[in-house]
Parts: sequence; structure tokens; C-alpha cells
Amino acid sequence: MSVDTKRQKDRRKLRFESIADMRRDLDVLEAAHQRGTLRRSGNWTEGEIFTHLEAFINYGYNGYPKEVSPPWILVMLMRPFRGYFLNKGFPAGVRLPGTEKGTIGLEDVPFEVGIARLRAALDRLEKTDPPIHSPAMGKMSHADKIKMTLRHGELHHSFLHP
Repeated sequence: MSVDTKRQKDRRKLRFESIADMRRDLDVLEAAHQRGTLRRSGNWTEGEIFTHLEAFINYGYNGYPKEVSPPWILVMLMRPFRGYFLNKGFPAGVRLPGTEKGTIGLEDVPFEVGIARLRAALDRLEKTDPPIHSPAMGKMSHADKIKMTLRHGELHHSFLHP
């Protein structure tokens, strides 16, 4: 049964101010997973969530797939809202047209594999500015790329309950 994530109220309220904050939440989620108390309130598995976040970090190093390159008119409409997304976060339930699960970059891998991949991507992001800019958000500073990752993480981590 699929959940309408746009209307899902069973979510955690999160705010990551740094990559260290996001890592701490990963530690909490991992401990809950090991205890058997981790619960999901969205449609994706933990592995899908972690690999999705990891993929979007790594696209900044390896290149963005065509599915995340919106038409120029949509880019012109989105860019003025970049500051809102950076500071307030992303809305739930947004779907990329033409994608199977509403987005790309998610793989249904075991929890341990997904979390290890996300942690490695966060390490890379912390140390090195991704040279490729988001086709949707445009040129951003390294600090803003980190903020965008933190807001993205808040959205998806909010569906995981320790």
C-alpha cells in the first residue's frame, strides 16, 4: 500500500545544521535498526532513502542524469525559490515526471550497504566541493551545496522513526 507522502503527518521534525548533525541522526537510525525498533512512515526502504541521498551528492562529482534536468521554463520558476529550499527545506511528495518511483538514484539495498554509501558520500562532500552544479538549482557555493544536502536529508530522514 502506497502512502501519499505529501499528506503524511507521521514524520519526524528535523533540522540539520551541519553534516555532523546528519551523521548523528544516521547513528541513531543505525542503533534503532540494530535494536529492531526502526520504523518507516513513507514508501521507500531505508536502503532506497540512503542510496537516493548518496546519489544526489555524487551527481555533483559524476554528472547529473537527464531525468533531473528540468525544462528551462521550470528552471526559471525554481531558481527564485532556491533560498527558500536552502533555508526552509523541501516539500514532501514531489515527483519527477517519467520516473518509476517519482525520482531516481534509489536502490533497494540492505540497510548496512545504504548507510555505508551515504556516509562515504557525506565524507566526500565535507572534504571536496562538487565541481558540477545542479541543473535545477544552478551555481552554488560549497556551503550552499552542503545546505541543500542537509535539507534533502531532513526530508527523507523524517520518514524514519527510531
